[in-house]
Amino acid sequence: MAWTPKPPAPAQIDPAAAHRLATTGEALLLDVREPEEHAEVHAPGSLLVPLGALGALDEGSAGGGAGDGGGGGGLGAVRAAAGGRLVLAVCRSGARSQTATELLNAHGVPTVNVVGGMRAWLRDGLPAHRNDLPAHRDACHCGGAI
Repeated sequence: MAWTPKPPAPAQIDPAAAHRLATTGEALLLDVREPEEHAEVHAPGSLLVPLGALGALDEGSAGGGAGDGGGGGGLGAVRAAAGGRLVLAVCRSGARSQTATELLNAHGVPTVNVVGGMRAWLRDGLPAHRNDLPAHRDACHCGGAI
């Protein structure tokens, strides 16, 4: 049986280092979760492109804009938003972002996986935007009219 070398695993970065790079503008934080997950809680300034949209790898697709969401899709949208910067892929736990990292690197977009995803991000106490409206609505019974 012939030995086939296994390609190296994509680079990984811890959430604190990812936050520093994204905050300084040195890297693009790419959230590959679903829109509902992103709406619930996400890192400030993250670009939402769900993993399924990345899988399409539509170079011409118009994705959402950088900064707090904009779930559009495709490789073209990520390339445009990154503008040559390193991409930091994040999901809930690190599994989908690992897949996204492999996919983007295979298409020439330098990408690093954020280890532990948003779970680790939140556990480390890093800044996050949370959708607290349902909790507010339940507490005050205003029906969300705030």
